[in-house]
Amino acid sequence: MSFSSVPKESKKQINNAGHVLVDAFASEKDQLAATQLVDQWRACHAYPINTFQSTLRTKLTKLSGDPLVAQRLKRMSTIVDKLNRHPTMQLSTMQDIGGVRAVLATVADVYTLASEYRDKSRFAHELKDEDDYIQSPKSPDGYRSLHLIYRYKNKGAPDYDGLLLELQIRTKLQHVWATAVETMGTFLGQALKSRQGDQDWIDFFAVVSSAFAYIEGMPRVPRFAHMTHDETLRAVADIETRIKALDKMRGFSVAVNEIVKGRKSFGKSWHYHLIILNSLAKTLQIKPYTRNEFGKAVADYAVVEARAAQGEKIEPVLVSAGPLEKLRQAYPNFFLDITDFSNKVREITSIATPVI
Repeated sequence: MSFSSVPKESKKQINNAGHVLVDAFASEKDQLAATQLVDQWRACHAYPINTFQSTLRTKLTKLSGDPLVAQRLKRMSTIVDKLNRHPTMQLSTMQDIGGVRAVLATVADVYTLASEYRDKSRFAHELKDEDDYIQSPKSPDGYRSLHLIYRYKNKGAPDYDGLLLELQIRTKLQHVWATAVETMGTFLGQALKSRQGDQDWIDFFAVVSSAFAYIEGMPRVPRFAHMTHDETLRAVADIETRIKALDKMRGFSVAVNEIVKGRKSFGKSWHYHLIILNSLAKTLQIKPYTRNEFGKAVADYAVVEARAAQGEKIEPVLVSAGPLEKLRQAYPNFFLDITDFSNKVREITSIATPVI
């Protein structure tokens, strides 16, 4: 397989390209040159991602429950958004340009897998940082997952040494929540994932996350930690009733099955998929690529991202998760699919004890 090499430009030049990318006063010529360099920098993370996901699949054979593996290169729009939100951040040290995700059945499985990775005798790459948002959920929005940040190190491919990768390990319930946040953000035209948008919706997802934490027997979202289990369930029911969340989600999801109709012909030989979502038109394009077509996939990805940057109302992402059904499980937000999340919220509201 042909992978992109690491750009010859210095880290200083790469960081400068990131700054130009978010500079509203930069010339069109400078913007174009910066975009090309940032795209090359992003693309070179594909080789480390591929080796990480291969190792991950091997480790997951010890776990039950049909674990899910997915990998992706961070979207250009998301890179730009992150640089805008964190003005002091350097592109060369952005730790999640390349990401691998494992979705497991239980919290116990999450920590079993994490311990495998922490054992240096079993994994040679350098563990740079760890963020445990399961033990310490994010208070403003309720995000829960375990992140391991690695500095790549491979004697067989030293050119890629030093690149940063993020391994996300989460349960299926945490995954259902996180992808629902992204999906509703798309539907509402709000960056809920970045805690930007209607506060009622941010509060709704945060308290649902706290309810999910109760279900998993884990620490609750800090700003709701004072609530008992019953109080948390009632809080979910109250805010759901106020903003009519389930009704809105049901209405938004009408086109989901239409979106994927006719896609089942995608066989297991495809390795990468370029997903192009138009949430306004409720359409979805899925362009598949073989393992050996990575270069073409990245080039096509850059072209579609350029269309989005010019104002076309589309959201592209290049991912790898295997057959179509696995793809849909890994990225339900790109299929506008919030069925599992809606069902879980409906279950919670149905058992919430009403205040008399």
